[in-house]
Amino acid sequence: MGHLVTLILAVFIVALPRAGEAQPTAGVVRIGYLSTLSAEADSPNRAAFRQGLRAVGYALKNRLPTISGPREFVDAGGLLAYGPHYPDLFRRTATYVDKIFKGTRPADLPVEQPTKFELAINRRTAKGLGLTIPPSLLLHADHVVE
Repeated sequence: MGHLVTLILAVFIVALPRAGEAQPTAGVVRIGYLSTLSAEADSPNRAAFRQGLRAVGYALKNRLPTISGPREFVDAGGLLAYGPHYPDLFRRTATYVDKIFKGTRPADLPVEQPTKFELAINRRTAKGLGLTIPPSLLLHADHVVE
């Protein structure tokens, strides 16, 4: 018979200051038994992406595991990323542009949700944090940084 496990998770949002401003202490983010940092770039602009990369750097410096949407954050040292496969989204965007150039009104095009998602794992970061990634999770990963 299986064991019942209860996980209680509290999410705290901490805004990192801009470059040159005072950095928050790790104690701001480390709460209870679980310490994580979400590195996200909700905006497609470069400034938001750079801010997300700074969050990854902050997390690495303070030994905090991170999870993000874009795979690039894992390549930069983040622990996990799970989100839409951006190259697929860009290809699908090109088909929309093509339809609009051929005369379809944008209002007549359906809104689409991503259909292809990508899981990326950074084993080097996991090892540095003293974490073991289960083999079953590694088998499902689309991208693994050794």
